[in-house]
Amino acid sequence: MKISTALKTLLGAAAMTLPIMVYAESNVTTGTGTLTATAHVNFTVAIPKMLYLRVGTGSTYTGTTPSLTSVATVDTITFSPAAGTVGNGTAVAGTGGDLNNGVETAAIVSNSGSVTLTATATGALSDGAGDSIPYTQITTTAAQLTSTTALPAPVLANGASNSVVLTAPATKLITEDAKWTFGYANSVSAPAGTYGATVANNGQVTYTATMP
Repeated sequence: MKISTALKTLLGAAAMTLPIMVYAESNVTTGTGTLTATAHVNFTVAIPKMLYLRVGTGSTYTGTTPSLTSVATVDTITFSPAAGTVGNGTAVAGTGGDLNNGVETAAIVSNSGSVTLTATATGALSDGAGDSIPYTQITTTAAQLTSTTALPAPVLANGASNSVVLTAPATKLITEDAKWTFGYANSVSAPAGTYGATVANNGQVTYTATMP
């Protein structure tokens, strides 16, 4: 089998540098009696900054082998008030969500200090025909999942929500999650139609986690 000149050169260079890679330092001591020689090695462990946010379907973040990978799935929560009950103030449960019945997994994992969580909508839920329903009609209730403290949920609005701040402990490590149950307050009357559902009709909320 022929080996190219470039490959031979690369192998030769690697062989020449191998002793430097293996032997960090050498010292020779000569004389009589007890001799002492020392050598030193410097070690570095580089831990990258990492911020993980999950709302709904996502990768595994708990256990001994969490994946902490990006998942592109966007869940849809649907509310369907029954005819004759629209605007009567009786809350309506949702359907959909990775935990079903309008319930989503929400989680933050980070390793470099406090985290700020916000939610942003581009406007009120629209039917594309000039009618709208404010995001204040959609409620979020946080319940304990696996962490000691349930991850609080931002209060949705027709724009930027309030900020939820997770203060990091001395270790700077945060792992906090919750079951977020979305509900429809059903306290406003609106014409028949489908509100939200698409990005164009302001049907998508963007959750953002920020870490220094």
